[in-house]
Amino acid sequence: MRPLRKDQAALAGEASAAAAKVESAPPPIPDPAAGAFFDVDNTLMRGASIYYFARGLAARKMFGPMDLARMAWGQACYRMRGAENADHIDAAREAALAFVAGHRVSDIVSLCEEIYDETMAGRIWEGTRELAQRHLEAGQRVWLVTASPVELAGIIASRLGLTGALGTVAESVDGVYTGRLVGGLLHGEAKAAAVEALAAREGLDLARCSAYSDSANDLPMLRLVGHPTVINPDAELRAEARANNWPVHDFRSGRKATLIALPTAAGAGAVAGGIVAGLAFRRRHAVGRQGTG
Repeated sequence: MRPLRKDQAALAGEASAAAAKVESAPPPIPDPAAGAFFDVDNTLMRGASIYYFARGLAARKMFGPMDLARMAWGQACYRMRGAENADHIDAAREAALAFVAGHRVSDIVSLCEEIYDETMAGRIWEGTRELAQRHLEAGQRVWLVTASPVELAGIIASRLGLTGALGTVAESVDGVYTGRLVGGLLHGEAKAAAVEALAAREGLDLARCSAYSDSANDLPMLRLVGHPTVINPDAELRAEARANNWPVHDFRSGRKATLIALPTAAGAGAVAGGIVAGLAFRRRHAVGRQGTG
């Protein structure tokens, strides 16, 4: 057959496109009274988001590799103990996020975007993402709930097309971080309080809402909603799910998968508290050496 001339090829293409039937899915019917709340660390993402953020800061020379190594070791010790140290979390409340003191909020947000794209995007559990997408397709809103900085949580939610995020809030004045927290780490009971406050503001019926987590530390949040689900659970949460007949999803390739590499599936409060407290400790000692030098 003789090849089509250029104008004939263009005409054929246009005719084919015009004749094609496109089945467009109807938009979901909004379901404003129902929503879903997802923990981040080892529920949505392999490992601890704050650790990857800290590693990104270390790569940008905002602190040294030895500090990062100490943080990773602290997290490993946490996993071997199998429980969080409440005293350590309390001590970290005001020290947490001190490393951003003096930095502009807009600069940290830009760093969050870069670091997410570089080191976090490839660590999202596809199974969890699909669960979140089902809620969106049902017309429900989906929020992340994490002890990591709210700026980082917001970037993750935005990148995944979710509604928004609840995270630890660092105080800022005139767009600059003061180094203090607003109320402390979003951890344990604080997560449940944040979900309850958001539900009241947004008109959500918590009995119709869902929550997802890997950690027994999030039991207050899971018990708050009508549809709790556990993902990649620790031993205590798995037992709780079994006792209450809650759905369980395990997207890990092996039961020990998250114990091999650092950071592992640590409780969000312990991870965030350990990392930022270590940074604050380093800063205090640096100031002390300057004063005695």
